[in-house]
Amino acid sequence: MAYEDEHFIDSTKMVWNYSLFNDDDIKLFKAGKLFYGHEKFGCHSIQVLQTNGFYFAVWAPNATAVSVIGEFNGWKHHLHPLFVRLDESGIWEGFIPRLPEGVVYKYYIKGFEGKEVYKADPYAFYNEKRPGTASITKTLTYSWEDDHWMQHRKHNNALQAPWSVYEVHLGSWMRPKKDDPNLFNTYLDLVDRLVPYVKNMGFTHVEFMPITEYPYDGSWGYQCTGFFAATSRFGTTGDLMYLIDQMHRNGIGVILDWVPSHFPADEHGLYLFDGTHTYEYADMRKGFHKDWNSYIFNYKRAEVRSFLLSSAHFWLKYYHIDGLRVDAVNSIIRLDFSRNEGEWEPNELGGSENLEAISFLQEMNTILYREFPDIQTIAEEASDWPGITHAVSKKGFGFGMKWMMGWMHDSFKYFKKPWSDRVKHQNDFTFSIMYFYDEKFMLPLSHDEVVHGKSPMLYKMPGNEFQQHSNLKLLYTCMYTHPGAKLLFMGNEFAQTNEWDYNSELQWELLQFDSHNGMQECVRTLNHLYKNNPSFYEWQFDKKGFVWEMLTMENEGIMAYRRRGKDKAKDMVIIINVSSLAYNGISIDLKGKLHWKELFNSDDQQFWGSGLYMNNELDCKIVDKKKRICKINLNINAFTGIIIQ
Repeated sequence: MAYEDEHFIDSTKMVWNYSLFNDDDIKLFKAGKLFYGHEKFGCHSIQVLQTNGFYFAVWAPNATAVSVIGEFNGWKHHLHPLFVRLDESGIWEGFIPRLPEGVVYKYYIKGFEGKEVYKADPYAFYNEKRPGTASITKTLTYSWEDDHWMQHRKHNNALQAPWSVYEVHLGSWMRPKKDDPNLFNTYLDLVDRLVPYVKNMGFTHVEFMPITEYPYDGSWGYQCTGFFAATSRFGTTGDLMYLIDQMHRNGIGVILDWVPSHFPADEHGLYLFDGTHTYEYADMRKGFHKDWNSYIFNYKRAEVRSFLLSSAHFWLKYYHIDGLRVDAVNSIIRLDFSRNEGEWEPNELGGSENLEAISFLQEMNTILYREFPDIQTIAEEASDWPGITHAVSKKGFGFGMKWMMGWMHDSFKYFKKPWSDRVKHQNDFTFSIMYFYDEKFMLPLSHDEVVHGKSPMLYKMPGNEFQQHSNLKLLYTCMYTHPGAKLLFMGNEFAQTNEWDYNSELQWELLQFDSHNGMQECVRTLNHLYKNNPSFYEWQFDKKGFVWEMLTMENEGIMAYRRRGKDKAKDMVIIINVSSLAYNGISIDLKGKLHWKELFNSDDQQFWGSGLYMNNELDCKIVDKKKRICKINLNINAFTGIIIQ
């Protein structure tokens, strides 16, 4: 209960014994179902007995003493001790009167076997800018002006809506000084720069790579220590809310890259929080990621599940986030992930599944969709594990979408080949159509594909400079017309020639060249074409949304397919030429209507194409008027995609 009677408060002490928890909160916390823990744990500005101050609560079940320390008390352990609850919850709490906002603090914890640790607040809303590691007393206040978006976002975020996502690393998208690793655009700067750019390019959503507080720039945010704190690198919590607000007011959804899979060993973080394994598994066969040198959450422990559930809920509620892209799901659900034989222990059924982690993800999705029915959760899951986007009631995981890594790998394998080899490997291109409807897929061309020696997108393509650009435009055409949602990493849209470097901004200077300007214009056009034509997205996860029109000219490198929506009159037909040969007068029989027009040609001069194989007037000859079949004859250049309607 919340103690507001003087009987429970000794006003002579520096810390007053006060609680925000009631019995139901504790029961939910112990059951792993407290999804609003951020409203109880951490530090909160409240008033007790007409006295303003901050209330603190922290979970440290193995501690023998906990106190709040900071500049305000000279970092002395004994001045502001917290009180342990008597219900065996392991929660320490207390109210410090007259403590103002903006105070730097940590928890001093005397824990397991007398070990003393100094920890940042796991539930803090704001932390010091690195290299500082302390938390800061903070109240989340902001007057949102995105009512229209929030009232209508169920349409914008629906699975039957267009999803063209621009993946952004805020620290390196653009910088005040190109190569200064310590100088960033702020959240407010990005309002003026990023918002209009994303809107002009026609993306429907933006995905922020992790902005939950993290100590090391080189982790790109994936080694998180503050699961409720927006990184202070770019400004305040209110500044980030304003950025998201402006995205919404410009019709752009915001997805947060969220990392419930692991955390780093930084001494101020979650690792050995109260002197022993509090948040992580004690058995390092389950508790340690050797690839990432990080620690794995103990998904079996109820209090840890409540912590993660609360983090997900927090960002959706307080920051109006439209979706969570859940990182490294495969590493969460597999006991043998990146482990050799003998380095992992089977579950109680003898399998390699992490059963409690699977249960956690199912419960997480159930709760989030119940509380926020107009959002999406998106799994970054790299295997063929079934049921990721199937309903929990049908033994699925309950995610809204899943990254289609198979499509990405097959596409790269195919497009890297010269034409002489492609003809022998057409299955690499067509295979994804055999299973695209098994899950609700998002097609990702993400940051992982343009870093660590994988090469920028442009140089994955074969041929001379013109052919490389043509192939990349063709790949983008295939992606935007393939069933499923889309994701493109920043810089890919104008064919960056360097691998992505988190310490430097994108190569914006490339836009002085016609080739890169043309690539950017091609992506812009595809974005607008995709989101303005329901045939591309109404049935994007449904088998009936795709039909092959022609696969008999594989020796010539010509393929054709149809994208279908609810209105058959608005069907789109895509013809692609994956060969190095140009063709005049390719013939295709099409059913459904007698007149077609070219809407898009990746060889257009405005895209730095040749412009020599445009079809301004499509040659359509009626084959069967009653059955509405016509023969079209069209021209198509090498490595080109054409869209007709």
